[in-house]
Amino acid sequence: MIVDGASPAAIEQAAGALAAGELVAFPTETVYGLGADASSDAAVAKIFAAKGRPSDHPLIVHVPDASAVALFASEVPAFAQKLMQAFWPGPLTLILPRRAQVAAAAAGGQGSIGLRCPAHPVAHALLLACAQAKPPVSGLAAPSANRFGRVSPTTAEHVRSEFGDALLVLDGGPCRVGIESTIVDCTRGVPVLLRPGVLTRPQVEAACGQPLHLPAEMEQEAPRASGTLESHYAPSARVRLMDAGSLQTALDVLGPDASGIAIYSRVIVVTRSDKVLRRRMPDDAGETARQLFAVLREFDAQGVGLIWVESPPDGPEWDGVRDRLQRASAA
Repeated sequence: MIVDGASPAAIEQAAGALAAGELVAFPTETVYGLGADASSDAAVAKIFAAKGRPSDHPLIVHVPDASAVALFASEVPAFAQKLMQAFWPGPLTLILPRRAQVAAAAAGGQGSIGLRCPAHPVAHALLLACAQAKPPVSGLAAPSANRFGRVSPTTAEHVRSEFGDALLVLDGGPCRVGIESTIVDCTRGVPVLLRPGVLTRPQVEAACGQPLHLPAEMEQEAPRASGTLESHYAPSARVRLMDAGSLQTALDVLGPDASGIAIYSRVIVVTRSDKVLRRRMPDDAGETARQLFAVLREFDAQGVGLIWVESPPDGPEWDGVRDRLQRASAA
């Protein structure tokens, strides 16, 4: 059931459901999340069951502000505090050492936990209402509100298409960022980038005053984190990344017989078939991120078998889009 996220009554209804151990979908600036009380292992188990997600694959816990971090994390390094000051509320998740006996199921059994303070007003209102609920809910474990490994939802209707009308969904409109948060591991003494997002590597480095490392540069194995599997964010159709020349050559070879194909590219491709779907990829990385998942879902809805995507340009601002497309094409 989709309800207006701007309605105080709907927020109270959702907070009550979450306090009772139920699931609620809600908007963030990145994607819609499937939320449950992070401190209730039974409630978190419902997320894993609904998504078909392995229970050892950790979830991100959403908190109303930085003061709530102490409820879940045993330590916050100085550089992590700088990142919170710079980017919270916003599309940044920090992996921190987890307090013992707290949110073990949400953390996938690890000694670390991912925390984020979302910027969306509906998410913020929900988190504040949850903190005042009886019993209070101090944080919401909330992966993307879709079946595990599939395309993330950026509208309330996307969520309903995944889970039907039985799930309570707070409608906050289309997500303005459109891809999941940047994830920085803060458990190894230096900041380590686990997943790129719209926050670029130079932005993160400038905020924390340290170089941002990659997992391959570290001797110690990275903690498991959301959205870091090789294959993820995949539509039902097969995704293939190509440069503009290869994309045009493939269409030329197929000629008028081309069908069941969708094209998402910055260049204007020419095809002799009227059965090829085409959408233009924006030249701006942020706008591409905002529409990416909606475009993939749109192509799926049209029943295509192949989605050919022009490889994104080089440059740190495209890292998040490139990451999602590479994982989608690995399926």
